[in-house]
Amino acid sequence: MERKHRAPVAAVTITLSTALALAGTISGCTSADNTPKWRAEVVATRPHDPGAFTEGLEADGSVLYESTGLNGRSSVRSTDLNTGAEIARADLPATLFGEGITRAGDLLWQLTWKDGIAIARNPATLAEIRTAHIDGEGWGLCTRGDRVIMSNGGATLTFRDPQTFAVTGTVTLTSHKNVELNELDCAPDGSVYANTWATDTILRIDPDTGEVLAAIDASGLLPSSARTPDTDVLNGIAHLPGTDHFLLTGKKWPTSYEVRFVPA
Repeated sequence: MERKHRAPVAAVTITLSTALALAGTISGCTSADNTPKWRAEVVATRPHDPGAFTEGLEADGSVLYESTGLNGRSSVRSTDLNTGAEIARADLPATLFGEGITRAGDLLWQLTWKDGIAIARNPATLAEIRTAHIDGEGWGLCTRGDRVIMSNGGATLTFRDPQTFAVTGTVTLTSHKNVELNELDCAPDGSVYANTWATDTILRIDPDTGEVLAAIDASGLLPSSARTPDTDVLNGIAHLPGTDHFLLTGKKWPTSYEVRFVPA
């Protein structure tokens, strides 16, 4: 079984105003390491393709981009955020294992896991424009200002140029040193929200300092009645534009969850 193909976990969404209001102000809601503890409060649900082994999820305007993994089944698709109607789709060669995605200006970048390749695509058609080499593994991606931020399965975030994909810097978490950061979302509040692989926890991170601003409990989203032998872990987080909510889902989950984050 693939290293990134494990047991099930849940998915969540967030309220951005709540995130901003709570940052550093929650008293009595901290863990033993003094990290504020939040939870994901479900406000709505949406159908999700149960065949999608979700690796990347990002909302841009009225478009939702989703990247999926597994050799021979990896793809990237764009859908209407409101209706779910498919706009475009591109399948990867069977030899490639798809990973995270992000819209960076006039490009949509898609990672591969162990193949050493990042693919730059046309955001409208998803056609491949060019590729870039990456060292090590590719996991999650998001864009913050003029920097693309990437995870590689450890506790370090790597900054990349949005056009060339060249490395421009790194930051390592100041706590939670043993986590495996996976899918990322760069929210309008400047924070990076990161799924921690094979857990029900999402971390809110300051990408300038590496400080973990909150640990979010996203457990209990997918009920046991909806779980199957194919259902896998929580993965996929996308801020919903114009709201303080996030959309969360998991690998081969039949449902996506619109959530907000509130004190635990």
